[in-house]
Amino acid sequence: MKFAISSTAVLVALAFAGPVHAQNQVITIGHSGPLSGPNAFAGKDNENGVRMAVEELNAKKIKVGGKTLEFKLDSEDDQCDARAGVSVAQKFVDDGVKYVLGPYCSGVAIPASRVYSQGGTMVSTVGTNPKVTDNGYKNLFRIIASDTQIGSNMAIYAANVMKVKNVAVIDDRTAFGQGVADEFSKEAKKLGLNIVGQEFTTDKSTDFLAILTNLKAKKPEAIFFGGYAPQAAPMARQMKQLGIDAKLLGGDTLCSPEVGKLGGEAVNDTVFCAQGGTMLDKIDAGAAFKAKYKEHFKRDADAYAASYYDQTMLIGNAMAKADSVDPKKVGEYIYGNSYKGVAGTYAYDAKGNLKQAPITVSTFRNAVPVPLASY
Repeated sequence: MKFAISSTAVLVALAFAGPVHAQNQVITIGHSGPLSGPNAFAGKDNENGVRMAVEELNAKKIKVGGKTLEFKLDSEDDQCDARAGVSVAQKFVDDGVKYVLGPYCSGVAIPASRVYSQGGTMVSTVGTNPKVTDNGYKNLFRIIASDTQIGSNMAIYAANVMKVKNVAVIDDRTAFGQGVADEFSKEAKKLGLNIVGQEFTTDKSTDFLAILTNLKAKKPEAIFFGGYAPQAAPMARQMKQLGIDAKLLGGDTLCSPEVGKLGGEAVNDTVFCAQGGTMLDKIDAGAAFKAKYKEHFKRDADAYAASYYDQTMLIGNAMAKADSVDPKKVGEYIYGNSYKGVAGTYAYDAKGNLKQAPITVSTFRNAVPVPLASY
C-alpha cells in the first residue's frame, strides 16, 4: 500500500513538473564585442550593460503567449575584427540567436549586418559610421548618435565654444575613425575653420611622434583624432612631449575613462570628446544606473554600458507589448513606438537611426571624463 501511494505521489509530482517547465521560454541575447585586445575594456563594459538588463528582465517575469520569458546572455569575442565579427554573426545565426547587442566597431558592424539580416536576427549596434545603416536592413538599430552627428557637433563646439580657427585631422583608417574624421572635416569647412594638416595612422599604433612633428610646424589650435582610446591616450602624452599647445578632439571612443587611465595628467583639459547620450550625472535615472553598475561590477561604467542596457530593456519591453518574441514583430513595435531609457529616449526612423540623438561634450579632469554640455 505504501508503495502504491509513493508511486502515485511521484506520478503527480512529475505531471506537475512538466507543465511548469513548459511555461518558460528561453530567449538568448547575444553580445558581439571586443573581449580581447586593446578595446577589451569597452567590450566588457558593453557586455556588463547587457548583463544588468538581462538580470532585471528576468526579475520582471515577462509573459508572452502565456509563457514566462527566461533571458540568457551569450557573449562572443569579435576582436573588433571584420573577419572574426562575421564568424561570430554566423555562429549566432546558426545557433538560432534572434537578438544581438553589438558589434562595437563599425568595421565589424558593416559586414556582419548582412549576415544578421539574412539570418533574421535583430542587431542593435553602437557602430557610428553612416554606412552601418545605409543598406536599410529592417532588423538593425543604431542605438547611439551617428558619425554625422558626433563629428559635426565636435566641429561646432570647436568653432563656437573653443573659438579656434586652425585645426588638423588625424584618422586611424578604420571605418569608424575615418568616418567620424570625415564628418568633422565637412562641418569644420562649412563653419570656416582652416584644416591646416591631415595625417593618418592605424588602430595598432602607439608612436605618433612623426606625424605630430609634421603637424606642430603648422600650428593647429586643435587636432581632431578619429580613432580609439588606446591610441588617443599616448597621442595626448606625445603632444605634451613635443610641446604642442593644442586641444585633442575626438568622438565617443575618446570619452572612455580608459583614456584617463592610459594618458594620466596629459589628458586633463586637453582631450575633448563628443559622445551620444545625455549627461547621466544630471538625471536621476542616470546617476542611479551608474551607482548600481559600480556596486554590481566594482568598476565605473564606461562610454556605452547605459546604451546597451537601455536597448536590451527596450527589446524585453517590446516583446511584452507586442506579445511576441518574433524579431520581425518586435521590430515593428520598436519602429512604431518610443522608449525612455537611462541614456535617452529611443525612437527610430525607417533606416534604424535614432530620430533625436543627444550629444554630450566632455573633457578630462583628474584623468576622469567630465561632461561639459549636452546638445
